[in-house]
Amino acid sequence: MESLAEDLATMVRRPLSADHVAALRRIGVEREVPEGKIFLRAGDPSDMFIYVLEGGFQLWDEAKDQALNENILGAGQFIGEIAFLVGGRMLYTMRAISPARVIEVPRDAMLRLMAAEPEMSDIVVSVFAARRRAMLERNATAITVVGPAEDRRVRAVAAFCARNKLPVTVVDPASDAAAEWGEACSFEPGQGPKVIFGAGEVLDCTSQAIAERIGIAFTPTDATFDVVIVGGGPSGVSAAVYAGAEGLSALVVEDLAIGGQAGTSSRIENYMGFPTGISGADLCFRGEVQAMKFGTRFAIPHRVTGIDRVEPDWCLTLDNGLKVLARSVVVATGVEYRRMPLDRLEEFEGAGIYYAATEVEARWCRETEVVVIGGGNSAGQAAMFLSRTARHVHVLVRGGSLAASMSAYLVDRLQRTPNITIHYRAQVVALEGERVLQSVVIHSAEDGQDWTLNARAVFVMVGAAPNTGWLQGRVAVDGNGFVLTGADAGDGTAGRGRYATSCPGIYAVGDVRAGSVKRVASGVGEGSVVISDVWKYLNP
Repeated sequence: MESLAEDLATMVRRPLSADHVAALRRIGVEREVPEGKIFLRAGDPSDMFIYVLEGGFQLWDEAKDQALNENILGAGQFIGEIAFLVGGRMLYTMRAISPARVIEVPRDAMLRLMAAEPEMSDIVVSVFAARRRAMLERNATAITVVGPAEDRRVRAVAAFCARNKLPVTVVDPASDAAAEWGEACSFEPGQGPKVIFGAGEVLDCTSQAIAERIGIAFTPTDATFDVVIVGGGPSGVSAAVYAGAEGLSALVVEDLAIGGQAGTSSRIENYMGFPTGISGADLCFRGEVQAMKFGTRFAIPHRVTGIDRVEPDWCLTLDNGLKVLARSVVVATGVEYRRMPLDRLEEFEGAGIYYAATEVEARWCRETEVVVIGGGNSAGQAAMFLSRTARHVHVLVRGGSLAASMSAYLVDRLQRTPNITIHYRAQVVALEGERVLQSVVIHSAEDGQDWTLNARAVFVMVGAAPNTGWLQGRVAVDGNGFVLTGADAGDGTAGRGRYATSCPGIYAVGDVRAGSVKRVASGVGEGSVVISDVWKYLNP
């Protein structure tokens, strides 16, 4: 299966050409770094491109005063990773292990150079992406969470980090490692979960605190974006790529992680160009990097709660009260799985009830019985993914067949996998447990009987409700809340494009749009095409 970046060998040595280095000298400044000096700290702005002329650097753990690994970054290489493209913050600390000399180039100047030198851009972006992949695969922890695994806050932060490709480690508060962290950072491991970043910096155990510290949260600005794209699924990311490529100033607002619902898909096999399949998260990560290269900004995790007209622009209000000004808006908020009408559902959400099946969720149900509710492709892909680590996967389908709702290749795989059982005309009717989910009661319409299954996890993938509440009647929607576009939205859309809503300047693409085809490929296509309409609107 395809992965999120090139082979790790790419990051070891992929040098810039002599011409590239000469270009860096013209726009950069040389600097000497003494041996043993902390050159960059975790949390510092990624506002410089740093090319190493002499000497070497190593990832360093200031809290424990030791190297993170044996790898050395030396002459002919450059420092940094993917955060540089969006002006985020360093995830790691770099220490000079010998006297060094570097060229420093301000980020804006470097991005202009990369735009003018595609070959250089390809090298830099490939290496940056490969480094992020290396961090994840080699467990080079950037964020440590000290807290009990059954704590919902711990699980929420772990899921946020994993879905945003942030290296994270969860440490049991009763372990020796937790005691060491507590001593180093002056806290009691048993007194609530803690997040540790950089040189022993203790953060609140929330996704927002992490996002703000590493620079992916929205930074207040008086600037007006040409287009704000609300939603970071395939259609939103595609729009972000094309907006940046067309020279539009663009911002993507996403409430959890780039990828949206598609980002939780463990394996997409019917997307053209990936014959061995690719995970939804990796596919969207590639698009995110591509959009970053063109200058598109991302704001995570933020939810848009309202939109108002501030002539001649739009003002979007975020969940933390911050305001974003936009000349146009693309609605790409997609859909979310419906919440089942079950007692104690909210109590167990994040502690046994999940709406995504990724590596993080699979961690909590290893070698246990798990339940997947749903009959669509997402449910089938989740069941196949979970079957690799769970003792047994029970797929509950309300109807008597999967033929009309799931791709044939997936149905065949489910039926052939020995530790997967499909239960037709079955549904969960009760949830049981203390603090975390421990068992479920399942009703079978086949025989009218209830039976109890000792399951630690239930993955809900049924129904689709559009995320349109924040629009507050601003645009026309159908009876189910999906946004009407083109001719369906009324005569006023004539000449404004197929994805124009009833309100000039607002467009809708992807699953949130009425009549859309709920496929990744169609979402990507709509996201690319809508920017042509946006361009025409902004340049009449």
